[in-house]
This record gives sequence, structure tokens and C-alpha cells, in this order.
Amino acid sequence: MTRQPHDQFAKEYLEELLNSLGKVETSKDVKSEVREIDVWFVPNPSPSDTSELGLLAKMATTSCLFEPFRNAPSEVEIRNCLLKLYTVHGDLLRQAKREKRSLSEGELPCLWILTPSCSARILNEFGAKIQESGNWVKGVYFLPKSFQGAIVAINQLPIVEDTLWLRVLGKGRTQKQAVEELVQLSSASSRWDQLLEILASWRKNIEVKDNVSDEDRELIMNLSPAYLKQREEWRQEGLLEGRQEGLLEGEKKVLLRLLRRRFGEIAPDLEQRITGLSIPQLEALVDAQLDFSSLDDLVTWLSTHS
Repeated sequence: MTRQPHDQFAKEYLEELLNSLGKVETSKDVKSEVREIDVWFVPNPSPSDTSELGLLAKMATTSCLFEPFRNAPSEVEIRNCLLKLYTVHGDLLRQAKREKRSLSEGELPCLWILTPSCSARILNEFGAKIQESGNWVKGVYFLPKSFQGAIVAINQLPIVEDTLWLRVLGKGRTQKQAVEELVQLSSASSRWDQLLEILASWRKNIEVKDNVSDEDRELIMNLSPAYLKQREEWRQEGLLEGRQEGLLEGEKKVLLRLLRRRFGEIAPDLEQRITGLSIPQLEALVDAQLDFSSLDDLVTWLSTHS
């Protein structure tokens, strides 16, 4: 399945934020025609400290599906998200029946559609409205109760710390401001450092694409504060000492992270072959890995180019 840079980033980003609160699975297949849930979340049995994650933590108090979009979804895309949700509901209900136990409506997962913006027409067509109870902020629009879902229009969220982690998934000025806020927080926690590295990796993945679009260029600019902060941290760690040599080490670190995120652990011998590449070879691999579908492609590439 084709992996768009934003899709891959959003899955990594939400996984990193949510893994302290419960079990997170990305790219989870659902039955019937093969469909893939972007992020499937199940909270921990015992309560976790959720104060740092604000609105995102409030959304993750129950089992749920997160479906993040880079561009505002169409009616068909929203219905496809709902179809995934109801396929999961059917699987869970059948499992409960086999195990001879009941499953209440409240125990079924809900759906969070994360979109950079959403038109009034789309909200009206799906009956999505701001919920008066529960102290939900502007920008969170709930579908009718039986649908068990909500549309989050990220550009409408108030600019406060509680919404920061969702605003990073926005576009344009919304995303740019959120990334700048995240960079200011990153030195305070190892978790934010990890998120900073994910953002820097996303920027690099966009930068090496063929035919970079105007939208891609805007995204690169939005992510630049995170990328520059990450480079500075590499420099402080000694990874950028000696300018060209240090930059090469930083690029290797980003590349290995991308490969691990996509394909899992990299065997020591493969990692050693990657770290031994020259600057031109490394640059070629950064570009080539975008088309890899498995580690076999990496092995083939290394055998051809080493």
C-alpha cells in the first residue's frame, strides 16, 4: 500500500503521543474488503497522567479510531472512515457473542476524523455539531449520537496549549505556529525530543521527493523550525562536528529511523552497511527508500550500490 509522507508522519506522531496512555496500533487491517485504520487506540486499564496531552488525551479516554487527513476529506472519504468504524463494531460484537458476553454501546470504539479544515456544508450534511455538554472546545463537531464519531476541524481549535498536539497536524499558519510552539517545549522533556525527531524526519522525507509541489514547499517551511532544532541537537551531541562529516551522521540517523518505522528493526549487518555508505551513496538511498516496499528492496539496493 502506498505510503504518503503525511500519512506516515501522522501515524508515527500519534503513536508517540498516545503510547503512554494505552495500546496503539497503526495501519491496522479490518476485515471485509481490506481497509486500514490509520491509528487504533485502546487506553490503559489504570488511569494515566494526561495533563500534558490536553484535548488529545480527552479524546483518548475510550477505545477509538483516529483518521488524520492532510487535506479536508470529501463526503466519500468521511463515509469510508465510518465504514471502518462499523466494520470494527461488527467484529467486536461477533467476538463478544462467541465468548457469550454482552457489549454495551458505551464499550464500542468511537471515531475521530482529524482534518485541517472542514466546510460548513460538510458539517451540515453529516449533522455534525458542537456538543454543549462535556466542555468540548470549538472545532470539535460531533456526529449524531448513534454514529459514534466526530470531526475535528483543526484550524478552528483555540490557540492554547491543550490543543497544541492536534494543531501540529493542521496546515498553513495553523501548523506553522504549532511547530514553533513545540520547538519551544522540546528541551523540557525527552518525549518532545522524540516528536521533534519525527517532525524533522517528515521534513526530510518531503524534501527528497521528486516534483516537490507548492504545498510541499509550504510544508517544508512549516517544519523548518523543528528540523533546525534537531540539527542543533545533533551538533550538541557531537553528530555535526566537522561540518560535512557530522551532517552525514545526522542524515544517517534520520534515514535509519525512517527505515525502522517502515519495516521494523534493521539487522546489525544491514545497519553497518548503511553507516558505511559514502555521502553520494547515502543521498541516493534517502531518495530510493521512498519506493521500497520491504527490507528485501533495501538489501537489493545495497547489493547493487555498495
